[in-house]
Amino acid sequence: MSTFNMATPLCRQIFSHSKVIGRFCQCQRGIRTNATFSRVQRSQKYYLYGTAAATSLYFGWKWLESNARVEAARPPRRMMEDVSLRGLKLNHRERRFIKFASVEYQGQLYMTPQDFIESVTDSEPRPRLKRRTLWDKDLDRFHQETPSLAKGSPDMFRNIFDKGIISYTEYLFLLSILTKPQTGFRIAFNMFDTDGNERVDKEEFLVLEKIFSTARRDRLNRALEGVVKPPDTGEEEESEPLEDELQKSHVVNTTLLVHFFGRKGKQELKFEEFKMFMENLQTEVLEIEFNEFSKGLPAITELDFARILLRYTYLQSDQYELYLERLLDRIPDGQGITFNEFKSFCQFLNTLDDFAIAMRMYTLADQPISQEEFHRAVKICTGTELSPHIVDTVFKIFDDDGDGQLSYKEFIAIMRDRLHRGFKTRQLREGWEGFKSCIKEEMTRDDPSVPAL
Repeated sequence: MSTFNMATPLCRQIFSHSKVIGRFCQCQRGIRTNATFSRVQRSQKYYLYGTAAATSLYFGWKWLESNARVEAARPPRRMMEDVSLRGLKLNHRERRFIKFASVEYQGQLYMTPQDFIESVTDSEPRPRLKRRTLWDKDLDRFHQETPSLAKGSPDMFRNIFDKGIISYTEYLFLLSILTKPQTGFRIAFNMFDTDGNERVDKEEFLVLEKIFSTARRDRLNRALEGVVKPPDTGEEEESEPLEDELQKSHVVNTTLLVHFFGRKGKQELKFEEFKMFMENLQTEVLEIEFNEFSKGLPAITELDFARILLRYTYLQSDQYELYLERLLDRIPDGQGITFNEFKSFCQFLNTLDDFAIAMRMYTLADQPISQEEFHRAVKICTGTELSPHIVDTVFKIFDDDGDGQLSYKEFIAIMRDRLHRGFKTRQLREGWEGFKSCIKEEMTRDDPSVPAL
């Protein structure tokens, strides 16, 4: 009896503890169930949000795509675009300008100074989503930041970067500067100096713009002749001048105009100032090209020099590699080529036509020439001498059999390609682009309806 009485409180205590434990376990199960339910709810919420976002993106994309199709099918706004211009084919420089021009002002395309530099040193423009639209306040800011003639330098275009505009006409003018020998600077200046007073004012410089406008308008009219015929009303009407994105009827103070003639356009351009501008531009482009390979060092390798000379040629990939391998075999340990040597050689290339004449007069029956003869011809054409090392490097590149004689006709042909600087219809292509180009050439070789590459 006493044992039972002693066991009863113990049992009650154990029972009581078991109920507490049971309740605790029940609470834990409840907590876990609630947590699981909460996670499920959150997962469902995120799933719904994700589905809604994906659906919105999908229908948004479809809406943009349909609008793009509608916009593409919608007749363009400008008069010139309202008609078929199948007869008007853009030349290579026009296409390249449109490709690199990154800004637009009042419906006309412009390059920035940086665009121009890239167009003569790179094969493709910088990636961009769309062209930047400029306003009057942007042009006012550009004018204030444009340096005067007295502050011109061989890094002016790089300093201005994208805070300036260059028209298509000026683009053609700048391209011509890059290939002008120094003897041609005076001729270029005299073409602008219509009154012969040794000074060029703004109106004289804009003659180039007027000539281009007239020529392009005539070209557009000839292309449109017979495509769009206005209804015959029996009355003579003056035809409205046609405009396009390259040339508008309005005149804008571009970076060059402000640099040459000041913000008010009252200054005059002297020959020495004009000559300095041309020399600075040539030097700036050559510096950019040289620095691409020098990586901050004072010299580039002979192999890099060869790459620069051959980068804008018609050579196929195997021919291109052959020239480089030949140079490596003949100059395994080069001494390098400085910027001054590189610049002197490129300035010599601007006299390539004179060099070709000198070679035809100097040699008979198109015989190969020696390094001594090459030196003499260069001095005759430029009045300066190239360094013996750079001439030796040129011979190592272009001398086929290594006999010290250069086939100057082949050299001139390749160097003439170099002068085009990417303004060619075909360039050296490798990899996938080269493969596609090769396939297209083969498929269209006998098809007269497909234009050649």
